Amino acid sequence: MTRLIAVDLDGTLLRSDRTVSARTAAALAQARAHGWHVVPVTARPPRFLDALAVVNEHFDLAVCCNGALVYDINAGAILEHTALNVADALRIATQLRARLPGVCFAAEMGLGYGWDAAYASLPDALLDPGGTTAEIEQLFGNSVTKLIVRHSGMEFERLLAGARDITLDHCEITHSTMEFIEIARHGVDKAAALARTAERLGIPSTDVVAFGDMPNDLPMLRWAGRSVAVANAHPGVLEAADTVTASNDDDGVAAMIEQLLR
Repeated sequence: MTRLIAVDLDGTLLRSDRTVSARTAAALAQARAHGWHVVPVTARPPRFLDALAVVNEHFDLAVCCNGALVYDINAGAILEHTALNVADALRIATQLRARLPGVCFAAEMGLGYGWDAAYASLPDALLDPGGTTAEIEQLFGNSVTKLIVRHSGMEFERLLAGARDITLDHCEITHSTMEFIEIARHGVDKAAALARTAERLGIPSTDVVAFGDMPNDLPMLRWAGRSVAVANAHPGVLEAADTVTASNDDDGVAAMIEQLLR
């Protein structure tokens, strides 16, 4: 029985140009009309949802920042925030700098965002107008929702392996892209936040269908009663999923929702 659709955004629901097709929008509307809840479960922070018309039209709640935030889209308010404390965030940054010289950092902090000067110098860095440039010792504020780590001169796999070699038992390391790693508080992942959201709605995991494409989706896919990977997914996700649908550019989520409705 399907009662909740949990869907990753980038690489899964969204096409490669970050748009949502008319077919996918129609499938989401049909799912909602059928009485199903549809929840985006994304690495994106809340501010990156505001630009997506499909989010405001079809969703009420969102799991953001890989599970560190649960966000009420209609109210524009954070319902849950599971953050790293500043001492842990600074310790992580210090260890990473010692292990991987040249790393740079950005940080999500609730609804705020900031970065260090080295991160700001990257040619493809996403620097929001409302963000802050500062050394991390001054950047973090009271808590850190998610730490973003990049290295302009290092292959991604080496960066990821180097971070995982450090003993960081107080945090979770994952990635939603092959450009940077994401670090959150220990126990934070998409599955944990989705489980609490489903419980709030009175829905067991057996009635949840989850869609994803990247390693940060794996906890959610393992937790859900049925897991679906889009055809363009990371090899580990393709292997772990119960079902593989068409790619994000071929409306794979819509195709599966249509099948479930039939």
